[in-house]
Amino acid sequence: MTSHDIRIIKQFSLRGPSIWTYPPSLETWIDIGDLEALPSNKIPGLYERLTAWLPSLIEHRCNYDERGGFLRRLQEGTWAGHILEHVVLELMSLAGLPDGFGRTRETSTPGVYKLIVSDFHGECTRLALAQGRELLLAAINNQAYDLAAANKALRRKVDRKYLGPSTAAIVEAAEARKIPHIRLLDDGNLVQLGYGAAMRRIWTAETDQTSAIAETISRDKDLTKDLISAAGVPVPEGREVNDADDAVEAAEDIGYPVVVKPTDGNHGRGVFIDLVTPEAVRKAYAIAVDEGSGVLVERSIAGSEHRLLVVGDKLVAANRSDLITVTGDGRSSVLELIASQVNSDPRRGESELHPLSIIRIDTAARIELERQGLDGDSVPAAGREVLIQRNANHAFDCTDEVHPETAAIAALAARVVGLDIAGIDLVCRDISQPLASQGGAIVEVNAGPSLLMHLKPGIGKPRPVGQAIVDNLFAADRSGRIPVIGVSGSRGKTPVARLLAHMLHLSGLRSGLACSAGLYLGNRHIQNKDAANWAGGRRLLLNRGVDAAVIENGSRVILGEGLPYDRCQIGIVTNVLPDTEDLSAWDIQPTGSEYYTTWRATYRTQIDVILASGAAVLNAEDPLTEEFIPLCDGEVILFSTNPDAPLLDQHLGAGKRAVYVSESRLYLGSGEEEIRLCRLGDVPCIGKEKHPHTIAATLAAVAAAWGLGLSQDVIVTGLRTYGLDLADPFALLPRRARKSAHLANRI
Repeated sequence: MTSHDIRIIKQFSLRGPSIWTYPPSLETWIDIGDLEALPSNKIPGLYERLTAWLPSLIEHRCNYDERGGFLRRLQEGTWAGHILEHVVLELMSLAGLPDGFGRTRETSTPGVYKLIVSDFHGECTRLALAQGRELLLAAINNQAYDLAAANKALRRKVDRKYLGPSTAAIVEAAEARKIPHIRLLDDGNLVQLGYGAAMRRIWTAETDQTSAIAETISRDKDLTKDLISAAGVPVPEGREVNDADDAVEAAEDIGYPVVVKPTDGNHGRGVFIDLVTPEAVRKAYAIAVDEGSGVLVERSIAGSEHRLLVVGDKLVAANRSDLITVTGDGRSSVLELIASQVNSDPRRGESELHPLSIIRIDTAARIELERQGLDGDSVPAAGREVLIQRNANHAFDCTDEVHPETAAIAALAARVVGLDIAGIDLVCRDISQPLASQGGAIVEVNAGPSLLMHLKPGIGKPRPVGQAIVDNLFAADRSGRIPVIGVSGSRGKTPVARLLAHMLHLSGLRSGLACSAGLYLGNRHIQNKDAANWAGGRRLLLNRGVDAAVIENGSRVILGEGLPYDRCQIGIVTNVLPDTEDLSAWDIQPTGSEYYTTWRATYRTQIDVILASGAAVLNAEDPLTEEFIPLCDGEVILFSTNPDAPLLDQHLGAGKRAVYVSESRLYLGSGEEEIRLCRLGDVPCIGKEKHPHTIAATLAAVAAAWGLGLSQDVIVTGLRTYGLDLADPFALLPRRARKSAHLANRI
C-alpha cells in the first residue's frame, strides 16, 4: 500500500500583525504530494479515525460557521493542508492553549500550501505542528497513533513554556483595556505591559512597584510580625527559636497549642499547627528547620486559615481553606482513601491550571497521622474521620463575606510591609466578624501571591484579580502607549522616517528611530546597520527612555516577520509600486490576478493597525489609496506633490486634512482652509533638483508630524534644519515654541 507523506518546506515566524491576523502566527509551507489528488472523502476510514481520536473537532465551525462545520467539510471532501490546520489547532487547545486562528491557502505550485496557525509560543506551536502531521498521516495511512503520549508531551511543553495562570490573567486584563504586552523571557513570566516610557513590568504577581526591600521583609516572618504589630495589626504571640530545646521553651512560655513554622518558608511547607506536647514541637522543629533559614514558634489561633489578596491598598479577593479529611470504610488504607475521596476531585492536579493540588502523605501529614495512631497503610474503621492536612488547602471563595474592618487591617499590613500586591494569611473562626472580637490574627504577609485560587476557586465565583492589578498599574486614562509611527511603502520610507524623527526630537520628546540607516535614540546613532526589521522596532519599544518611536517596515518585514507593534498612532504608506520589489520568496509573482490582491493585503496591514485616535498618512497620487482610506479606524491625512490630484481635491472638499505643494510652496490644508508653511527652497533635504520622490517624502513626514500634533514652529524648524550639522537645532525654534516643545500632553 502506498504511504502518503506531507513535507514541511519552510516556515516564517510572524511575531506581530501580518497579512493573516493581528496576533503572532506561524506560517508553514507544506507539500502534500500525491494527496493533492486525494481529498478527504476519497481516503477510506479517514473521517472515522480522525473523529475517534479527536472527537472535539465537532466544535470547529470552519467556513460553514456552525458546530460540526469542519466535520461536514471533511465528509464532503477537503485537502490535507486544511485538515492539518484544524488538527494542529485542536491539539494546542487540548494542551491548554487558548483558541487559535488558522488559515490554509494554495500557492502557485500544485500541492504546496501555506498553513497559518496562531503562535502562542514558538516551541509549543512547532511541536503541535509536528504532532499534527504525524497524527494526520497515521489517520491517512491507517496506522496507530498514541494520542495520549503526544498530548502529554505537548501539555508538558505548554506548562513549561507558556504563561502561568496568574500572569496570563494579568495579560488578558491588559488586552481587555487594549494595553499592549511583550513577553521578556521565552519560558518565564516576566512581561512588559505597554511600550517605551509608558511601560510597566510584571513578574507573575509582582510588579515594578514591588520593592526588593518589601519582598525581603515579607520573607522574614518574624520581622514582618514586628513591623505590622507595631502598627496595630493583630498577630499571634511568638518568637524565633534557636534549637529544639528553645522551641519547647517558647511553646511552654506561650502556652499550648502552638504553631511551629519556618521563618521564611512558603506554600505551607514545614508548617505544623495545634501542637500540644513537647515531643510534637521537637519533631516539628526538626522538619521546619530544613524548610527555611530559621524557625518560629507561635500561639495557635483557633479557626480556619484565610488568604486575602490586597492590590493597591484594596482588598480584591479572599479565600478560605478547609481541613483535608477522609472517612474510613473498614476496608481501604489511608493512602487508598486519599486517592478515592480526595485526589479523585478533578480540581486537583499537578499543573498550575488546577486550583487544588494533589494530596500526598508528606512529613507533616505523617506526623498528623501519628497523632491519631495511624500511618498511610492503616485501615481506619468504617465511619472514622481521619485528618490528613490542616492548612494550605484554599478552595472556598469568601470575598463577599470579609468584614470591612478586617479588609482594612489586611490593607494596612500590606502597606506597612510596603507591598503593592500582597497575599495576607490570617486565621479566624468567622471572616464576617472583626478579628479582635474572636481572637483572630494575621500570621503572614506574602509577596508575589498566587492568583489561581481566586481565578479558579474550588467553590465560589472567580474574582477579576488580573483586572485589579492592571487598573492599579495604569490609571483609567492611560493605555501604556507612546506615539508609535509605522512607515511603510515601496520607496521613500527611510527619508520620511528620519525627517519625522528629527521633528519629534525638536519637539522635546525622546525619540527613537529604527530604519534602514540604523537605530537612533535622539541624535545618537547607536546601530550602524539596517534596523528596518522586527528586531529593530522591538528594541525601541523595550526602551524605557523612548517617548515616541518611528519604525520603518518594508514589505519583507510584513510578509516575513510581522510588524513589531500591535497598533500605532500614525501609519504611513509612502506608495505602492509592485514592480520595484522581488517577493518571489513569498510566492508573489509580478503577473496574475493574485499579484495585485497580495500587494494590497501586504500594505493594508499597516493601515489595519492604526488606532482610532490616530491617523493614516497616504499618497493621494497612488492608485491604491482610495481603497485604503475606508480601512483606517482613525483619521486619513493625504499628501500630494500634485495640487490637482483628483483624490486630493475630493478629500479637501470633504473638509479633511492634506499636505500638498503648490507653486513651489508647501501647504497644510484642512477643507477650504490652508496654511503656507514654507517654500520648497527653504528645505535643504529637497535640494535644488526638487525630485518628486524627495518632495513626496517630505510631505509625508510633515503630514505625520501634523497628525501627531506637533506645532507649526517645530515642523518648519525641522524642515529647515534636517540634514544640517547644527550643534543646537533648538536654538532655531522661536521662543514660544521652545517653551512648549514637549508633546506629551498633546498626544
